[in-house]
Amino acid sequence: MKITLKRIESPFVLQAENEQGNQILIDASPDIGGTNKGPRPMELLLMGLGGCTSIDVLMILQKQKLIVVDYSVEVVGEREQVDQVKLFKDIHLTFHIKGPFEVQNAKRAIDLSLEKYCSVAKTLEKTAKITYTLLEV
Repeated sequence: MKITLKRIESPFVLQAENEQGNQILIDASPDIGGTNKGPRPMELLLMGLGGCTSIDVLMILQKQKLIVVDYSVEVVGEREQVDQVKLFKDIHLTFHIKGPFEVQNAKRAIDLSLEKYCSVAKTLEKTAKITYTLLEV
């Protein structure tokens, strides 16, 4: 896995690109001179967690031949100062999943993702407590 970052605008607007040519802009906070032209690196971590667990959950439900009518997830992270860095200490995901299946099917899929399959969750759990709420099954 290889990512290339290139500054495309001063002072902090970066274009990140993966090996397949997919691109995303990254920027810094306006507090330090950024211009809000892209998510900040720590926001990308939360996006990565939401994306990783979403792919897992949707794949698990699909393998069970369960139909997902509507799906979204909100990820909220709280950080704390540890030495010179601000690490995530609490991350909460709120899943909105609609489909003609039982609540325990969706909960089991989420649990499997967060506890076993999602590499991002397994990485972040070393510093953060990850919890979730499930709505609208």
